[in-house]
Amino acid sequence: MSRVKFKPVYMLSILAGIMIVLLAVKFQWGQRFFFPLIILSLVISSLHFWIDFFTEQNRQKLIEVMFLEFIRNLSESIKAGISIPRSIQNIAKRNYGELTPYIQKLSNQIEWGIPTRKALQTFAEDTENRVIIRSIALVSEAEKSGGDITDIFSSVVESVVSVKQIKGERKSQIHSQVVQGYIIYYVFIGIMLVLDLWLFPQLTGVETSSSLQAGASGMGGMGLAGAGASALDMGPIFLTLILIQGFFAGIMIGKFSEGTIKNGLLHSLIMMVSAALLITTLKGGI
Repeated sequence: MSRVKFKPVYMLSILAGIMIVLLAVKFQWGQRFFFPLIILSLVISSLHFWIDFFTEQNRQKLIEVMFLEFIRNLSESIKAGISIPRSIQNIAKRNYGELTPYIQKLSNQIEWGIPTRKALQTFAEDTENRVIIRSIALVSEAEKSGGDITDIFSSVVESVVSVKQIKGERKSQIHSQVVQGYIIYYVFIGIMLVLDLWLFPQLTGVETSSSLQAGASGMGGMGLAGAGASALDMGPIFLTLILIQGFFAGIMIGKFSEGTIKNGLLHSLIMMVSAALLITTLKGGI
């Protein structure tokens, strides 16, 4: 899949994030919403990048769908006895959505006398789509070995259809597990918040009361030491555990549902950011 390149518009998001940080430092330091504002500024700083990333993902999916239609039409044209170059030039007049500019460029290159094999390789590289690159490479290698071009294109169509069906089936089957993964993660966050905001303060209060009573009985030194030990702030530890859990749970969910670690990192980012916003907002700090 193609990479999202840095654009000048990203600087606007970064500047907006910096402005939020400066305002947070100036007006919210030590107050309840300082840490949520810092997290929000990081999200806004990368907002345009993630919008472009998801837009490119959707565009690549549309390209794969149109490529399947293109290959089918090309295969039918070749079966009718028309040569590959002429078939491509005829097909290029049709509308293939997001794939149309690449097909028109392919047709123009063939018209200019560029060898069909080289033009197809350029076509695949321009789309930056893994399915298309693999399919064109398969066609080129099979053609070199002297296979029947009609059978080759038919095999490519069947291969692409099979891959898409497998991906679709895997995604539909794993959907419930993805939802369960998110539910389990947020239940884990709830348990950690209950421990941090209610249970441990209660235990600390009980131990402090016991220490004071022990101090009144002549064991004050040991009692106060016990109270100081029990006053350990568990908040940062819990937050670290939650973020680690979110990171690895997101990778696991993305790998199972989409088959790539890149999508897993997206799930990790969603889990970690939402958890950090939720915890810092409810606690007013870390």
